Amino acid sequence: MAENDYAPLFETKQVKGRILFRSIAASILLGICFICTYRVWFFPAEGKAERLAWIGLFLSELWFTLYWFLISVSRWNSVHRIPYVHRLSQRFGKELPGVDIFVCTADPLLEPPSMVVNTVLSVMAYDYPPEKLSIYLSDDGGSDLTFYAMLEAADFSKTWLPFCNKFKVEPRSPEAYFRTASEPDNDPVNVQQWLLVKKAYEDMKMRIEATTKLNRIPPHIRKQHKGFREWDFVSSKRDHQTILQILIDGRDSNAVDIEGNALPTLVYLAREKRPQHHHNFKAGAMNALIRVSSKISNGPIILNVDCDMYSNNSESIKYSLCLFMDEEKGDEVAYVQFPQSFYNLTKNDPYAASFRVIQKLELVGLDANGGPCYIGTGCFHRREALCGKKYEKNHKVDWKKLNHTRAEESASLLEETCKVLASCTFEHNTPWGKEMGLKYGFAVEDIVTGLSIQCRGWKSMYLNPERVGFLGVAPITLMQLLVQHTRWAEGHLQIFLSKYCPLLHGYKKIPLKLRLGYCPFNLWAANCLATLYYVVVPCLCLLKGISLFPKISSPWVLPFAYVAFAHRAYSLGEFIWCGGTFRGWCNDQRIWMFKRTTSYFFALFETILKLLGYSQLAFIVTAKVVDEDVSKRYDSEQIEFGAASPMFDIIATLAMLNLFGSFGAIKKIIFEANQDFIDQFGLQIFLCLVLVTINLPVYQAIFFRKDNGKMPTSVTCKSIIFALLACTLAMY
Repeated sequence: MAENDYAPLFETKQVKGRILFRSIAASILLGICFICTYRVWFFPAEGKAERLAWIGLFLSELWFTLYWFLISVSRWNSVHRIPYVHRLSQRFGKELPGVDIFVCTADPLLEPPSMVVNTVLSVMAYDYPPEKLSIYLSDDGGSDLTFYAMLEAADFSKTWLPFCNKFKVEPRSPEAYFRTASEPDNDPVNVQQWLLVKKAYEDMKMRIEATTKLNRIPPHIRKQHKGFREWDFVSSKRDHQTILQILIDGRDSNAVDIEGNALPTLVYLAREKRPQHHHNFKAGAMNALIRVSSKISNGPIILNVDCDMYSNNSESIKYSLCLFMDEEKGDEVAYVQFPQSFYNLTKNDPYAASFRVIQKLELVGLDANGGPCYIGTGCFHRREALCGKKYEKNHKVDWKKLNHTRAEESASLLEETCKVLASCTFEHNTPWGKEMGLKYGFAVEDIVTGLSIQCRGWKSMYLNPERVGFLGVAPITLMQLLVQHTRWAEGHLQIFLSKYCPLLHGYKKIPLKLRLGYCPFNLWAANCLATLYYVVVPCLCLLKGISLFPKISSPWVLPFAYVAFAHRAYSLGEFIWCGGTFRGWCNDQRIWMFKRTTSYFFALFETILKLLGYSQLAFIVTAKVVDEDVSKRYDSEQIEFGAASPMFDIIATLAMLNLFGSFGAIKKIIFEANQDFIDQFGLQIFLCLVLVTINLPVYQAIFFRKDNGKMPTSVTCKSIIFALLACTLAMY
């Protein structure tokens, strides 16, 4: 191909609306300058309480300004990538690289085997040459129930894969497909086949769920496969040998579907675990998969997905390869990150779990500045970059040479020789977990791993196609959400306070904008102090008669009003532009406050304890199974409280505090007919009323709801007592 005839495999386009964003950001910055001027100019001349409250509020506003600035910088230039799959097919034809797909699960009770099976089947059925696909399931629960489910998946794949190709199935998760699809009506033969496959899936699902409910493998099933003998030597899920089984050997000419087409390789792995050896959670599982897969299939591209993130787009591999295999820019790409999306979101998303703005605006901003962070799932990696190789500027990949790297040994021999690669002691005195593979010692090992890859000279790219690449399960209770964000916020702050702080570790290695772009995520937990101050102190000062904002009649009220209005109005516009609703935006603001006052506070506290040596790293698996009543309340978009928790104590206490503050202000206005009070404290009253409005579902859960999702009585009593006590102390 002549140089002037070169057609790129992907195109980079600037995101629309940059001029509007920059104009709004510039005007908000001007308003912030006026606010800072007011804080300095009108600093209280007397009164210790007034001065302290003023200083605290000013410091909180400075923190919010810094945080807003970091987000604005990362979004100043935003781009999105457009892959051209037809060019990929024309240029490379059948010379496409092998792809190894890692699926990770950890607990058959919290992550049901039937769900894992659907994820595995969805990635087995990619629109990609099956002989070049290898799927590896890491079962960190070491469960024979999950192993049995994989045997069922291996058998059902012989029917499912040709069915997907014939009917152009999307998505290729059987559960997701049959949940929404209707039988074809154009051909009786097709209808019959469609119904037979659906029944075959339902029968398989019923067998898996029955076995899971029984919590043991029946003897007649155990006799059907040699792999079950491994569990004769398993003491517990934390104490067992390596279990490695090649369930489908894609190299075997007999490994074919019902139409005689080749099947992808399917491997089950439960790495060795012993109580005396730390297993490093998901990072350890991923590193074991990297080593084992290097001996079996050694695909130059690795995709990793969580067990609840099924493939929703059968062309995702080809989309990512357009970025990896582009002759001009592809050689510098270490990983391609897809967004983390969810199929169980309701219209107004009461827990703000969709990450709408982050995915459509913030991550594309990072992409323009050097690449998005690695978020742990839905990510395609270049194997050599993930294994620690540094980027070499003039290095060119010959993809054709990478196509013939599969092992020649028999499946049984590979099973035995690869077991040592997943043993507890293999990594001792090796670079694994430090220079190779995923990093150890962090709750968000994915983020620090992606940062380290970028610091070795590689770039990453973000791909958000019109048809979402992967869909998972979002939390459907408030407690699930808050616990999840506590772990994330704690892990991010841990990175910021470690040697991997982007500002230091990335110095002279990655662009300044990218280093700053990591900081808003790393500093999630640090937001709690300023937010708690802004939620608590203005309310208490209102009761005590301490003014913290300019009078309504003063021209100095304008910058405060403009910054608050412009920032929230633009936020609403962005949210709706990203596909949300007004109620969804209100829910987003509510959850934003809940997370900052609870999850981030506990994450900050836990991080401090760890720095002082009083706590150890832990990993919490979020449950993917829920009660039917909880599901109904989620579908009706009611926030689920239902259990006593220190987090709910904080949420309820802050809600009651602002309710009492608002009542106190209204009392003075009505019964004392004090018009000067409105002028003097108008903004503080408005702030209290806004917080009361945000907390309306909390008041409903405290006073009016009768279902099991209401606020527990113990939490209600404590919150009222704490709020009354704070108000009483403030008025003296």
